[in-house]
Amino acid sequence: MSDLRIRPAGPEDLDTVLAFWRTAAEGTSISDDRDGVERLVARDPEALLLAECGGELVGTVIAGFDGWRCHLYRLAVHPDHRRRGIGSALLTAADERFVRLGGRRGDAMVLVRNERAQHAWRAAGYEPQEQWRRWVKPLTG
Repeated sequence: MSDLRIRPAGPEDLDTVLAFWRTAAEGTSISDDRDGVERLVARDPEALLLAECGGELVGTVIAGFDGWRCHLYRLAVHPDHRRRGIGSALLTAADERFVRLGGRRGDAMVLVRNERAQHAWRAAGYEPQEQWRRWVKPLTG
């Protein structure tokens, strides 16, 4: 896509991103709220990458780096724009970011039931590691 632009999200993009995820992302997260995404962008202004086509938000990915590991979340492409290379372009931008930061391996959170996403991740060179299981604990403050 020649008019595809990938850029980091700014504070002014957060409401648009949250609305976009309700349409384009599979599943929800405890952090899918204004405060959660605002903290992400404030802490790491280059982590939330947006793909725009003609000024319209068509894709996102969170490319977080904690200094040790590279984590990918919220890869989402608008249903009307899928299969056009947007997800691949976002993952390439994330990989480039990780390399610049000294990262060695990216890992992604992918829902087991989301077979479409699993095909996309495999096509991008990722593979599941069946020996690992995600453990979570909601935090209260």
